[in-house]
Amino acid sequence: NNYFGFGTDNDLELSPNYLIFKHAVFGKDEPARHDGPVRIPCGKVLGGARGRKRAFRPDSMLYVSAMSFGSLSERAVMAINEGVKLAGALHNTGEGGIAPFHDHGGPLIWQLGTGYFGARGPDGRFDRSRFLDTLARHDVRAIEIKLSQGAKPGHGGILPGAKVTAQIAAIRGVPVGEDCVSPSTHSAFHCADSLLDFVESLAEASGLPVGIKSAIGETGFWHELARLMQNGERGVDFVTIDGGEGGTGAAPLVFSDHVALPFKLAMARVFGLFRAAELQERVVFFGSGKLGFPHLGLLATALGCDMIGVAREAMLALGCIQAQRCHTGHCPTGVATQNRWLMRGLDPTSKAARLANYLATLQKEMLWLCHAAGLSHPAEVTLEHFEILGDHFVATPANELFGYPPTATLPPAERLAEIRALMAR
Repeated sequence: NNYFGFGTDNDLELSPNYLIFKHAVFGKDEPARHDGPVRIPCGKVLGGARGRKRAFRPDSMLYVSAMSFGSLSERAVMAINEGVKLAGALHNTGEGGIAPFHDHGGPLIWQLGTGYFGARGPDGRFDRSRFLDTLARHDVRAIEIKLSQGAKPGHGGILPGAKVTAQIAAIRGVPVGEDCVSPSTHSAFHCADSLLDFVESLAEASGLPVGIKSAIGETGFWHELARLMQNGERGVDFVTIDGGEGGTGAAPLVFSDHVALPFKLAMARVFGLFRAAELQERVVFFGSGKLGFPHLGLLATALGCDMIGVAREAMLALGCIQAQRCHTGHCPTGVATQNRWLMRGLDPTSKAARLANYLATLQKEMLWLCHAAGLSHPAEVTLEHFEILGDHFVATPANELFGYPPTATLPPAERLAEIRALMAR
């Protein structure tokens, strides 16, 4: 039940940065009830702009963001994969490779981090033959090259040795019982130019859309990437912007607290660069970083996002109680542990249904807000639909605050008509 009595408990006039969504006087009629979960298709075709052989339109603009098997338990991964299948969503594997527990019907975004797990040679570098072998065995729909993540940008990752079981070691290609360290930088490329070469090589070999994920610090790289993509010869199919508020199983606290811009600022800066280069229609923008609430999801789309990732919210649906013991291997709810005694209480079937319900309800509430504004799809939401309240009885239009022209993120007429036709069906 998403209804609540007696009005809001929030103090709207004394809460700085409080977000207000502006409804229309004459909204849009709610569609008739229908069977099955609510799904909002992505407003763009992933890989379509560059003509990838296996380009597709995601059935849901929501997806479960990157969390690795190893950091998560096998039962948690199974529950997520079964849940996204029910919800028609995508499941990002995280950088830990693809496990048998990812093969429960949910389509995958395979994340390749600096350790190249699942596509790793004996020397720890990218191995093309193993990459293709892994693709042949799993339902992978897109490849995401992880440059960094919000909670620990520039630091790399670590799976403590206590979590590195024989099974995880086989999947990742590392020794059993030893700390599994992802380097802070890639060995397959070293700059924007060589990154694009790597992207095109993966896309040519697989036919899949290929993108990158990064937290945002300095912007020199993004200026160079946009410049190199302008001639259309090479390019990424999607860009995932991870906010500095993103979560992780383990990271130095100073990185989690003080490194990388928060999502809203990060997204505005990168989208602004791509828009200035007239590339915004050639790239699908993914966003992650505490966006799993309907008003925040719509703000992300107004900032330029086409896909919304949820991770912590997915963990909560699986039973996470925020014990913050992920890095110890002793998660009491069986979500982030390899201890079989601790994970035995996590029923994948039950938790898959809970995750699917969450994803469906989030999309339903996002559509409620769209209809209140007279719109049919989140892609139609712009920053003009939001105002930000201050603590001195002031309200600032969001497009002024973020420096966006009024229609900066509005799709061109042809794509807008296509989106509306999709929603009508």
